[in-house]
Amino acid sequence: MSMSPDAVTVDRDAEATARRKRQAAFASILASAGLTAAKLVVGVMTGSLGILSEALHSLLDVGATIITYIAVRLADRPADDDHHYGHAKIESLAALLQTGLLMGAGGWIFYEAVTRLINPHGTFEVEPVAVAVIVVAIVVDFFRARTLEKMAEETSSQALEADALHFSSDMWASAVVLIGLGLVWLGYGWADAVAAMVVAVFVFLAGWGLGKRTIDTLTDAAPLGTVERVRSIVSRMPAVSAIDKLRVRPAGSILFIEIGISVPRTLPVGELVALKAAIEREIETAFPTADVSVSAVPRALDDETVIERVMTIARDKRLAVHHITVQRLGERLCLSLDLEVDGRLPLEAAHAIATDLEDEIVLDLGADVEVDTHIEPMQVDDLNGVDCPEADIAQMARVLDGLARQRGDVDEIHNVRARRSADGVIVNFHCRMAAATPVDVAHLAIDDIERGLRNLWPDARRVVGHVEPAGMPHAPRRRART
Repeated sequence: MSMSPDAVTVDRDAEATARRKRQAAFASILASAGLTAAKLVVGVMTGSLGILSEALHSLLDVGATIITYIAVRLADRPADDDHHYGHAKIESLAALLQTGLLMGAGGWIFYEAVTRLINPHGTFEVEPVAVAVIVVAIVVDFFRARTLEKMAEETSSQALEADALHFSSDMWASAVVLIGLGLVWLGYGWADAVAAMVVAVFVFLAGWGLGKRTIDTLTDAAPLGTVERVRSIVSRMPAVSAIDKLRVRPAGSILFIEIGISVPRTLPVGELVALKAAIEREIETAFPTADVSVSAVPRALDDETVIERVMTIARDKRLAVHHITVQRLGERLCLSLDLEVDGRLPLEAAHAIATDLEDEIVLDLGADVEVDTHIEPMQVDDLNGVDCPEADIAQMARVLDGLARQRGDVDEIHNVRARRSADGVIVNFHCRMAAATPVDVAHLAIDDIERGLRNLWPDARRVVGHVEPAGMPHAPRRRART
């Protein structure tokens, strides 16, 4: 099976995004590993708890970025039989694991800092190499954090967002350590332990923020303001009677939105399909990564007219009805209608169809409603036909003209056509009446002429007259019967 160009483009865009995410995660691994090694060596050389705490923080970042790299590779796998919503939540699980690592590291750093304040181990010499390593770390963390933040925003990747948060917290923590080294150099030995405690606080805060967002995603918490915005979009749509269901759940970069709406049961199928497509289009414009599903339930509304209710019942039964007449006799409702059935059906079968329709109408409108159905043969469609001889058509035109003159209110018979088919001769003609003539009067007049032609031309199976207001140009041969 070949794929459409649009589908191929979407697949290529998704693959390009996945590749960028993997490249960003791999670059983070290299950066974290390099900084960790440098901090660890300098920390051991100088004995600075602040630098050692930063080395531990960075070591955890190495593990976290490795987890991120694995997560973004797994999360981009498409949906399958076991994971109908895809694998995007693997990124959330990776972010949750990173949160645990952050909290554990913060706890150890804080404990060691308090211990050193209570039991000082003496001071250490501030080496230039230590300052250089911390300055380089701040610069690297700054640029890595900005790059990852941008990539996370473009791809909606929680794992990359967590990585950006790690580098950002590392940058500020390194700045605190640098200040601590300066105070130690000035003779305040306790500053190294205090710097380590501040680093621990940074780690705790980063872990708390990341953990909250991750848990919200894993527990399917809707992003703040999303439900209200979607509800506003749907409620503005025409023909939406009510919003019965609205569910929003994030999964990685995808926002799954399920909407259930009520619509008037009189709404045509084509308009219903267009309405659902419009809702999906508007929401996907507001949320480009959304996967939208819209379901609709047709419901009877209080403001439906009797005719709309009868037409809906007939439509649901796939029956053709017309000429519905509604009368009210006090509190009593009286209906009459024409029902079209296959002309070849036995009367018994046709009557059963009419009875079933009447019973359904009574069930909908009330037991005291009176329903009378006129059964008539359905018009045969898709007939093969040939034009009648010109002499016959001319004769029919003269007959129609004579019938119109007898009435006196119909004139200008024109566009007379006659085609013979297996079902008989089908005649079409146009005529004129005064522009102010009421439709019901015009309809009776044309019926009278049609009936007259059928009486004088026995094999005329069907006669269709189209009436036009006097004085207007002749209508093309495509108008409906009046």
